[in-house]
Amino acid sequence: MLSWLLGPGSVVAQSSPESKATPLSADPELDARVLKIAEELRCLVCQNETVAASQADLAKDLRQQIREQLTQGRTQSQILEFMSQRYGDFVLYRPPLKFSTVLLWVGPFVLLLVATGVLLMNIRRRDPLTEAAPLSTAELRRAQRLLDEAGGAP
Repeated sequence: MLSWLLGPGSVVAQSSPESKATPLSADPELDARVLKIAEELRCLVCQNETVAASQADLAKDLRQQIREQLTQGRTQSQILEFMSQRYGDFVLYRPPLKFSTVLLWVGPFVLLLVATGVLLMNIRRRDPLTEAAPLSTAELRRAQRLLDEAGGAP
């Protein structure tokens, strides 16, 4: 069941009819821990997917690296810290709030405020009391002629 989350890197390819797909790890608990950590990391190739969901080669390598670090006895926080040091805070789906990541946290709200301000300025610039310029005599004659041709004149 967990193999679909890990992607094709979690099973051995079926190169011959006699080969059977087997998980990389015979330990389902280890697989679950790998997935839990991989869900906290952003795929650096896809950027809108977690490492757990991504099919990119880099994501497969990161899942394998997580697996190796777990077998070496490292904790989830140690692995996340290692990934953050190696790839930057952007690799974390929930980067810590600090000076270098403040734009990631505040940026969407700033953009929303700017967009709202621009919208309000455009609305206020419109003068609802402005009347359309009156038609010239030639324009009135042309309009009347078009109405007559269409049969809509009174």
